Amino acid sequence: MDFSLVLVTLAAFATPMILSRFKIGILPTSVAEIIVGIILGKSALDIVHTGPLLSYASTFGVLLLMFLSGMEIDFSLFKKSAGPQTPLAKKKANQEPVVSPLKAAVGAYILATVTAVILALVFHVTGLFSDIGLATILFMTVSLGIVISLLKENELLSRPFGQAILLFAVLGEVVPMLLLTLYSSLVAGDGASIWLISILFIVAAFLFRKFRSFFTFFDTINKSTTQLDIRLAIFVIIMLVWMAEKVGAENILGAFVAGIVFKLLQPAEDTEQRLDSIGYGFLIPFFFIMTGVKLDIPALLTSPTTLVLIPLFFLAYVLAKLPAYLALRKYFSSKNALAGSFLASTTITLVLATLTVAEELKVVTAQQSGAFLLAGLLTCIISPLLFNKLYRPEPTDKKKTKVHFIGANLVTISAAQQLSQSWYEVDLYTDSQKNYTTYDSEANVHLLTRMDKATAIASGAFDTDILVLGHVNFDINYQLALAAKEYGVERVIARLDNPDPVINSQQEAECEKQGIEYYSSFDTRVGMMRSMIESPSIMQILTSGDARLYELTVNNAKFDGLELYKLPFIEEITISRIFRNHKSIAPHGSTRIQLGDHIVFSGSRELVSQVRATLEKLNE
Repeated sequence: MDFSLVLVTLAAFATPMILSRFKIGILPTSVAEIIVGIILGKSALDIVHTGPLLSYASTFGVLLLMFLSGMEIDFSLFKKSAGPQTPLAKKKANQEPVVSPLKAAVGAYILATVTAVILALVFHVTGLFSDIGLATILFMTVSLGIVISLLKENELLSRPFGQAILLFAVLGEVVPMLLLTLYSSLVAGDGASIWLISILFIVAAFLFRKFRSFFTFFDTINKSTTQLDIRLAIFVIIMLVWMAEKVGAENILGAFVAGIVFKLLQPAEDTEQRLDSIGYGFLIPFFFIMTGVKLDIPALLTSPTTLVLIPLFFLAYVLAKLPAYLALRKYFSSKNALAGSFLASTTITLVLATLTVAEELKVVTAQQSGAFLLAGLLTCIISPLLFNKLYRPEPTDKKKTKVHFIGANLVTISAAQQLSQSWYEVDLYTDSQKNYTTYDSEANVHLLTRMDKATAIASGAFDTDILVLGHVNFDINYQLALAAKEYGVERVIARLDNPDPVINSQQEAECEKQGIEYYSSFDTRVGMMRSMIESPSIMQILTSGDARLYELTVNNAKFDGLELYKLPFIEEITISRIFRNHKSIAPHGSTRIQLGDHIVFSGSRELVSQVRATLEKLNE
């Protein structure tokens, strides 16, 4: 076996460890791998040489990188919102400013494209680089993988700002990819057969249709020794890469389309994670390291033209994206719009792929290719620094959960008083003058003339996140619960105590159908007494001290996919259960968190606020 292969695998293993050891967080791993390749290759030590095995590994690495880039696209961002359908949703929509990430991204990328064309013309006129088409494609590119990692690190992926920059990066990878395919076909003299590229998309559509229901029965047939989901992914990649080459397109376009197809099949998160492991843990580092190995920087720097081109190409990468500021400024602050423009100027992945194609077509010299690549490396170092320096989160207060109680009595008042004022904004509504007089001094109680749907809506009782119906009249609770759900209240909790078991059963069935949570005061008391007899510690857990149970919902995208044992405060809390899609999961250290998970845990009261603030932080 070639010793160069041993050195490259060692470099792939050591590079992220070195970054972690010396806390070099500003440098993306892919850029660091290229730098390591430069050190090991022609530019410095010259101890790694390209052989057939390394060449194949590098090729498969870039194909898998393009495949995983295609899988990064969140197609839900392209769906046109149907708009608010319920009165509550309409009211919220009218109160909150509308930010369209898609419009911001498209507007910004159109400006960047026009600027890229102008810059390419400038290089052509000055004689610095004559190929207008290739220069335009290179200046248009954005490194989707690096942008995603930076947005995730800054907890911005699900905020409108992060979504806009993400979509900009998606366009900065998809559009140049398509243009590169057209460009290479024309340069290679296959322009008349460009229409054949449509066959690639027809085959992609066929594969999607053929395997559309694959993951619905996957779990019933899969075995640890078969890994059918991974086999399907490899088949889709090989099939579309082969088809792309047959119709005259670039193989990287076939791999990228394969990623889109597989994403649309809606694979399980575990499948995506294992594909990431194969890609970023095995093949993709070969591509980045070997890119650095092939660079001969000393030879490049002997050319005066190259020395001039490196800073000029770097400026072109940045200047091409700066006009995006004008579109982003319509939706975001000036500093953040500028920060987003600088982040979008980060480019390396598609630049590498484009230069590989350009060198095969012999339309760039080694000096020009090296200048483009080194300029791209500079964007990956400088642009993230500028972004982190300029970006400022919009000043927003911690949003409290609104809880409205219908009925003011000893139970509802006591429950309202025990809810933390740091997390909940509580109001109570009653139609009893006596109860209003009794409890008005103890809580925020509102007196209603009647307790019906119209009065509840007019008073704002339904304008809440959680509605608790604890009125002594169980029929009022039932009718208002249905009305609240129709109005659009997300969570409705109703007390149902109809003495007629048949009617009560019918009401419970309807509540379950409408997604209304319900309880019976009698069943609650009986259940509590039984629990106290069978498990004496239950009362202490539910009511007092540091042993109390708490529940939170994971909203913070930063922790999506993170294993439980990696949580920063895991040693100080005990996670009892995770509820995901209404199913209970027994947690283990290796259990991965998902957005929307409901986590039941216990811990000190002082720590609870910190835990909830961290995991429930809304990235929007």
